[in-house]
Amino acid sequence: MDLRYRCLLVDHDDTAVDSTSAVHYPAHLDALAQLRPGRVPPSREQWLLWNFHGIMAYLEGELGMSPEELERELEIWRSWTSRHVPPFFPGFLELLADYRRLGGRVVVISHSEAPVIQGHYRAASDPPFVPDLIFGWTPDADRRKPSPWPVREALRTLGCPASRALVVDDLKPGVLMAEAAGVDFAAAGWSHRVDEIERYMRAHAVAYCATIEDLRAVILSPQP
Repeated sequence: MDLRYRCLLVDHDDTAVDSTSAVHYPAHLDALAQLRPGRVPPSREQWLLWNFHGIMAYLEGELGMSPEELERELEIWRSWTSRHVPPFFPGFLELLADYRRLGGRVVVISHSEAPVIQGHYRAASDPPFVPDLIFGWTPDADRRKPSPWPVREALRTLGCPASRALVVDDLKPGVLMAEAAGVDFAAAGWSHRVDEIERYMRAHAVAYCATIEDLRAVILSPQP
């Protein structure tokens, strides 16, 4: 089968793994308790919206964190990501394996750190599914979402044209990255349902995937 999309550029948190509930939201509550004691923490839905609009604007703007506090927040976050392994959504790894068997290439582009992402994949199955490339968090904003650099670098490395690539993500930075790189975007809608996020994603995606089976229909379809 000549797949419609030869390269899948997939997010990690809340797209591949259920990590907001298991890791990132409780890590932020821990950071707030240490850095802003007494401040009323955001709800999980509000936390998702801050991530949707861009987490640094929240940390630097809303919370007014200094460079030293941002470094401490990063340390707390890393302590959580090093100790807690979120589960993959049921059927996600199987879909990636089926996609690869048909000739597809899989790239992870995420705001989690690359070694953490790699560890999640290696621990999830035996033998492990290993993505072709992983682009994780970097302090260089020009090389992380929503910058198009990870997409362009992945497609250059794999020799795939932008017209045959698909970004799959659950939040706005993934949309902005895909649009800047000139590739199609599919929304991952199975991990959370926040009205503002869903409206935006439906308006900017070639497909809104409410389930992983919806994504299967998109990425395993043949080229027209």
